[in-house]
Parts: sequence; structure tokens; C-alpha cells
Amino acid sequence: MGGGPVSGLTILAVVFVVYASLAGSLDRLSITAPMVFVIVGAILGPGGADLLKVSFSNDTTLAITEITLGLLLFADASTVRVRDLEGDASLPSRLLFIGLPLTVLLGTVLAFLMEPGIGWAAAALVATILAPTDAALGLAMVTNRAVPGRIRRALNVESGLNDGLATPFVTLFLAIVVSEESAGTQGWVVAALTQIGLAVVVALVVGLAGGWLVSQARSHGWTSALSEQLAVVGLAVLAYTGAVGVGGNGFVAAFLGGVLFGHATQGRLDGPVEFTETIGLFMSFFVWTLFGALFVGPVLTGNTHWAVIGYAVLSLTVVRMLPVALSLTGLGMQRRTLLFVGWFGPRGLASVVFTLVALQDLNPASPEQSPLVQVATWTILLSVVAHGLTAGSLSARYGARMRSLGNVPELAPAHESRMRRRGLARGRPQQGHAVDSGTTDPGDERG
Repeated sequence: MGGGPVSGLTILAVVFVVYASLAGSLDRLSITAPMVFVIVGAILGPGGADLLKVSFSNDTTLAITEITLGLLLFADASTVRVRDLEGDASLPSRLLFIGLPLTVLLGTVLAFLMEPGIGWAAAALVATILAPTDAALGLAMVTNRAVPGRIRRALNVESGLNDGLATPFVTLFLAIVVSEESAGTQGWVVAALTQIGLAVVVALVVGLAGGWLVSQARSHGWTSALSEQLAVVGLAVLAYTGAVGVGGNGFVAAFLGGVLFGHATQGRLDGPVEFTETIGLFMSFFVWTLFGALFVGPVLTGNTHWAVIGYAVLSLTVVRMLPVALSLTGLGMQRRTLLFVGWFGPRGLASVVFTLVALQDLNPASPEQSPLVQVATWTILLSVVAHGLTAGSLSARYGARMRSLGNVPELAPAHESRMRRRGLARGRPQQGHAVDSGTTDPGDERG
């Protein structure tokens, strides 16, 4: 390793220590971890000081990003369970099974209308890559006790599961686009379904068998607290790498493996899973740095068409808000709630990783100038800034307004679901607001 990468990594390590020391104070200023590390990446990357020698073709770069998402998919799927919502699963279920497909559909139509030359498959790929939400970008909202528990819980569950649900469709649409660009129209269905099928097999073995094995060892007293944590990390990595090793889709295997692991352990290992989340959180900071270095820096210093920025803005507003409003029709929610839930659908880590994976398969001559990278970069960058800056203030105003209305569906007693670890800042109750009936403290450092 040459002098450049070492000095770049050294600076990055210093930034991480400084950020970790000031996370609470920065959180109160609405400065999030993605903001910090995207800026650092843009400064240190090829478009800036060029101290971080990273590139789209670097296998190590891709491996780190993929493993990071695999860890988080496994952890989320094993601990975020819709069936645990005690009879109030309608809100997150509608967002996931009505809102998400409608978001992909509307995003596809918009992408095709704005750039007809890319074709329907590529338009669908762009829309699906940008459909999953990331609670880390609006962490102040998820941990703000001023926001009604039902709403926070629904957004938390949606963010935990929608990236996993989107993964098979990213695989299918990417296979179609690759087959079209290689002038071959045969075999893409078989190839995509084979990847998903192999991933399911690996997930069954790792999730069910691995979960049963760890549970049995724990019941016999053969484990320790630390060994259980390491076992969960090992299973998460095994689900991803095992699927990739046999030609399957690692993300599908990680997500489904987490679901099956949670079923096999019946939630008894949610505590050890937090260690996997913590590792994923640490690695996600590096992914955000890569996003700044590989995406943001080159795109901001290059040429950008206004249509790309226009799509990014519409993706974060209309493409998200309209499906949310339609999916929640009939629940009696206030219009302010529909706008609030519609706005807080940040695009983040999953979209970054999906874009990198797509680039590896598509292999464009100039990645930073490809329409996919342009659209993904502007959408995610605008989301990092806009959702990070507005999460605290909008949450406080929305929560105060809901409580002033009194008897509305949003304020129905809600059991607080487990909050996922997505940031270093501590969730703090807001002064002057009562705690939701039936809720518990979301805990430290979770979002």
C-alpha cells in the first residue's frame, strides 16, 4: 500500500474518533454521520485531494459495501418482525406491501418519461434501487419521543424490511438490463431465478440450522455472551458469502437467513444481534465515505443535466409521498401524517450498495457519467442533506400538532418496537411532551 492510501485512511480514522466523541452534540445540531462521512469522502477521494485510492473497479471496495449491507439485512430481518406489533401491523404492512410496489411503479414511469432512451427495464432498475428507505438519515425522527409511537414504529419497521424486499427485484431488473446490453435476450429469467433459488437454499441452511444450533448450545449453557455475539456475526457473513460462493444472491440469502434465524431463535438472541448491528454501523461509515469519494466528488465536479436533479427531487417527494398516501387510505390518518410519513422516506445505504453492484455488472466506460450513477448520486445526496437537516425540527412540530388534536388514530397506545442501531447519538425524550401510552424507552444509540 502506497503513501496516499495510508494517509487517507489515517485521516479517516482521525475523523471517526472525532465524530464518535462529538456525536451527541452534532446530533443536536442536525449533523448526521452520513453528512460527515460523505463530505470527508468527497474531500479525500479522487475528485478532491485523491488521498483515498478507491475506484469503481476495486474488488475490495465492492466487497466491503456488500458485506456491510449483508450484515444489516441479516440483523434487521432477524429482529424487526411485523407479527410482533400486537395487532397493529396494518400501518407498516401497507407501507411495505402497497407503498413500496407503487413507489417502484411510479418511479419507473417517471424515469422512462424523463429519459425514454433508457428503456423500461433500466427505468425499473433505477426506481427499484432508489425505493428502499434508510432510517439512519432521519435518525432524529425515529428516536424523537414527541412523534407518536405508532408512526415511529411504522417507519422503523418499514426501513428495516423494505431493502430486503426490494433485493429480488433489483436482481431481476438488473439481469434484464444486462441481457439487453449484451444483445442477448435469452436466459436472463433462468439466471435471475437461479440466483434467488440458490440464495433461498443457503438461507434455509444458515438461518434455520444455524439458529437452531446456537439456540441449543445456549440452552445447554455451552455459550457465553461474547460467543453468542460472534456466532450471530458468523452466521450473517456465512449467509452472504455462502450464497455468493454457490452462485446465489448474497443479499437475498442474508435477508431471508435473518428472517429464518429470528424464527428459529424466537427472538431470544436479539441481544447478541446488536453486536452485528454495531459492526454494520461502523462499516457503514466507510460506505458513506466511499459514496462521497466515488459518487459525490466526481459527479459534483462533472457535468449534470437538470433532468437528473429533477428526477432526484421528484423521487424524494411525489414518487414517495403519493404511494404512501394511497397505501394509508382508509386508516383515518390526518393529512399532516400522510405528508410526514411520505417525507421521511430517506434513500441511503442500500441504494448506494445496489448502485455499486449494478455498475459491476453493467461495466460502463465512464461510471461517474452514467445515468444510473448521476440519478442515484443526486437522489441520495439530496436525501442525506434534506432529511438530516429537517428530521429534528419537523418531528417536534409534527408531534406537538398531533398532541394538540387529542383523539386521533395516530395517538392510539402503541407498544414500542425494538429500535435498530443506526447511529451513535442517543435518543432523548423531548421536554414538554408526554410519553406515548404503552411505550417503553427506545434505548441508547438506536435508530
